[in-house]
Amino acid sequence: MIEKTFNEIMDRFREITFQEDFDMIVAIANGGIIPAAILNQRLGVGIHLLKINFRDANQKPSYAQPHLLAPIDFEFKGKTILLVEDRIKTGATIDFAYDLLQGAKLIKTFAVNGNANYALYNEACFKFPWII
Repeated sequence: MIEKTFNEIMDRFREITFQEDFDMIVAIANGGIIPAAILNQRLGVGIHLLKINFRDANQKPSYAQPHLLAPIDFEFKGKTILLVEDRIKTGATIDFAYDLLQGAKLIKTFAVNGNANYALYNEACFKFPWII
């Protein structure tokens, strides 16, 4: 599997520019937590978690479709949201999250790797350096 260093990825985090001012960052837990924390430091915007599960640690589906593990416990209606995931492969999880957040003023997606409004990479899967 291809690997990238933490510094390589952090350089991309430093270089990316956003067109919007976000009211909040919503991280898809668990994969989106670390990228969202980095974006929180960069943008100074609070983080909320959306607890969704679809794939296991080996990227194999755990469920037939994404599954909400805990109720949404934050107010998002009328807000401008940066929806953060680590990797977007099929789009199933991010699409599910997007549907859950209907009522938001605007939702833009972010991925470390994948097809998103904002992505650091959009290439073959690689191991994230923060995964043990």
